[in-house]
Amino acid sequence: MPPIADPIASTRRLGENLAMPILPKERDPRLITIRRGGSLTDEDHHLLAEWAALCAEHVLPFFENARPEDARPRDAIAVGRAWIRGEVRMRDAHQTAFVANAAARGLPDPARFAALAAGQAVAVAHVAAHYLGAAAYAIRAAAASVAVGNAEGARLQELGWQRERLPATLRELVLEDQRTRNDICWGVFTG
Repeated sequence: MPPIADPIASTRRLGENLAMPILPKERDPRLITIRRGGSLTDEDHHLLAEWAALCAEHVLPFFENARPEDARPRDAIAVGRAWIRGEVRMRDAHQTAFVANAAARGLPDPARFAALAAGQAVAVAHVAAHYLGAAAYAIRAAAASVAVGNAEGARLQELGWQRERLPATLRELVLEDQRTRNDICWGVFTG
């Protein structure tokens, strides 16, 4: 098979496991909560979780258009927000990620990636670094929702939309994390 210039298309064609958590081998202590030995405050953990929920929610219509009767991804985002408010235990939020991921099975890419974004967003309760997975899958959903020739424009538009909504106090951390993990996130954060 000849090389494929589009990293998003190449991962789809090579049969990659698209539900991978997109976590680095060595975790950044700035994305580990203080109680687990890192430096991330609970407030910042919650800000990352809300931003991840926004990213997933923005592309949720791709899923809901394909499966209007299936509320699992929307419910997962709601559980993530309930965790932020202290209404849901971390373990319950973490289990909900698997439910959202299961909703992705067998769907066209835009819907599948949107469900996976929701799964990553609710998983932030368990591991803060999942926030970037929600953003990456949301970008993939947007890029997959248009004709191949328009995918790059859709990717850049979604990336810009997300960056406009970054919490100001975490902007530099997130942008640095995007640069660091861009390669394991299919190159979606380039731009």
